[in-house]
Amino acid sequence: MSAAPHLPAFLRLASDATLAGLAGAALLLLSALALWGERRRRQRADIDAVGWVPWRDIAAITSIAALVLLALAAMGWLRG
Repeated sequence: MSAAPHLPAFLRLASDATLAGLAGAALLLLSALALWGERRRRQRADIDAVGWVPWRDIAAITSIAALVLLALAAMGWLRG
């Protein structure tokens, strides 16, 4: 028996550019969630309840990584 998970056919047959595009889209979603978390942190009622998650940093890092991955995906798609 194989220990590897069974991936759907569209992922097994996808090009590297498509996989990079999917990863970039997932990171953009994570970045949007982090921006939402930062907005909630800024608008908190109790000024002393800051929290420990650096939402702004997570949003910045994931946005940059997503843009790089999406740029690489676009280059791959344009080259064919």
